Amino acid sequence: MSKIKPQTLKGFRDFLPEEMKIRNAVINACREVFESFGFDPLETPTLEYASTLLEKYGDEADRLVYTFKDKGDRNVGLIYDLTVPTAKVLAMYPGKIQLPFKRYQMQRVWRADKPQKGRYREFAQCDIDIFGVKSPLADAEILAVTYTLLTTLGFKNFTIKLNSRTILFNLLKKAGIADKKQQLSVLQTIDKLDKKSKQEVSAELGKKGLENSKIKKVFSLLETAKIEDDSGLNSMKQAVEFMGVLPKTKKQSGYEFVPYMVRGLNYYTGPVFETVIDNLSLGSVAAGGRYDNLVSLLGGPDVTGTGTTFGFDRICDALTELKIKEVDANKTRVLVTTWPGLESKSMELAANIRALGISCELFLEEKPYEKQLKYADKKGFPFVILLGPEEINNNKVVLRNMKTREQKELSQGELLQTLNPSI
Repeated sequence: MSKIKPQTLKGFRDFLPEEMKIRNAVINACREVFESFGFDPLETPTLEYASTLLEKYGDEADRLVYTFKDKGDRNVGLIYDLTVPTAKVLAMYPGKIQLPFKRYQMQRVWRADKPQKGRYREFAQCDIDIFGVKSPLADAEILAVTYTLLTTLGFKNFTIKLNSRTILFNLLKKAGIADKKQQLSVLQTIDKLDKKSKQEVSAELGKKGLENSKIKKVFSLLETAKIEDDSGLNSMKQAVEFMGVLPKTKKQSGYEFVPYMVRGLNYYTGPVFETVIDNLSLGSVAAGGRYDNLVSLLGGPDVTGTGTTFGFDRICDALTELKIKEVDANKTRVLVTTWPGLESKSMELAANIRALGISCELFLEEKPYEKQLKYADKKGFPFVILLGPEEINNNKVVLRNMKTREQKELSQGELLQTLNPSI
């Protein structure tokens, strides 16, 4: 048998321990923030019937859904996002889900996309959604959660872009585009204005059969677009400001009205939002909007919905690129050394430290202190506890600060109080 060269599929990734520490820290922050707003957890299957997934997102997105026949000859697909599977849950369990339903969900999704910076074929998403609330207060709370999570993670400069499908559809009608299918096609192209030039977007609209006069009218209306009373944005803006999210300025993160921002998925019916980290080319780190017909489209009751998806991988990439230190990725605070023949004493001490809720690693090999300290230094431990024959005989330990290289001799009681002053 020939030797196989190990490799990872393009668009998929391995996450080494240092990366996983950051990812786990972000997961913990997400869960804490989501639950602080009253959201409950949910999990759905990785595979769904293809009919559940397709014809919900639009033609361009449908082409990115991984679909295939399983061994039972059923047409199935890997989930493209978490919103459609959750809408399916609401359609299937109308008597078990109490409305309003506020849920968060953190799972991997798959897209047959072209891999590039910030875009992968397998990636994690964190979703929050509110079902059964028509009030713009629900949309405002989604934005408040977005703002709270990003500030909690340490991001200082970001923009929450706002628009409304109502504004966009009204604009297209004024431009003489009345056919619904053509409207959706035009919106998918307009949505590319943050990545392509006006000339490129105009050329694509022309290829789709839109007359030149209508193309010019669309751009003219976009340039003069304002928030309309029937769009739901005015009430949402007022509510979100009470929740602490203010208009964007050069020195302050906040929201901003962006009339050409569409969000490409067909199921959106009202306000849409997208969040970007300023001065980073990673794309949006959160995006969503209101979708009031999706649950009924899947055969369920007429339940409104609004929510956003956090691009988990992009958030982790942004934290790494910006070297944000507010995320405490290394939770293991203490390394306890071992001495040949006296390992049991180190085991007992490590157990006592963990009982205080402090992360603690026990060194497991017979190696001199010099190599144990070198290991601690490479792993980034802030503290190391030296416990050898002399310390054991004197009922003491030595606490070494790996940053300052200072050492203190302490009793075990003093050590535990030093590590956790609350005891």
